[in-house]
Amino acid sequence: MIVPEGEYVYEIRDRATVLAVEKIQVGAGAVKGLRYSSEIGQNRYEVDAALDQQGLVQSIRLRYVRGPFSRSATYEAGAQTLHGVVTAMGGRNTLEVKLGRFREIDGGLIIFKALLIAHVRSRGQTRWTARVAVIDPATLVAKSIKQSLYQVESEPLKWLFEPEIGERETIVLDATGRILSHTTRTGTSTVLV
Repeated sequence: MIVPEGEYVYEIRDRATVLAVEKIQVGAGAVKGLRYSSEIGQNRYEVDAALDQQGLVQSIRLRYVRGPFSRSATYEAGAQTLHGVVTAMGGRNTLEVKLGRFREIDGGLIIFKALLIAHVRSRGQTRWTARVAVIDPATLVAKSIKQSLYQVESEPLKWLFEPEIGERETIVLDATGRILSHTTRTGTSTVLV
């Protein structure tokens, strides 16, 4: 496994306030995760992904629940496209999204950024720009977005991430490749607890 196996618990914080918690289980060829908000009527976002030997997503099942409303989706990665079905309120929509040259998929939890960085590091790169199939946690709709990642030269465990043009986020790793913290430009942080 390209990211250390085990259980991860992250708090998503806005200054001192905990907005949500992510609980993630990484095992041999699989990632399972749950994000739930700390507000009343909790939002829940569930992910179950199967990975290949290189740690790339082969298939992914997702579910989003907010009060009485829920939607679910399943996606399968092909050679060049991500095929999926999103189900909500009795309707079904099929989607197809072009995969980038490295076939990266972001399932909306912090562990997918750890996988992306692990793939970049395993190729010996310190700078990376390519398309990523990103799945929105609220709508479960995937879209192809050009993203960039840069290692900070003076701090090899610190990376700058650009999820979209004009945005910049900071990711700090430990020596094994686990994300310790992820901070967005608005100050929201995701911290390993």
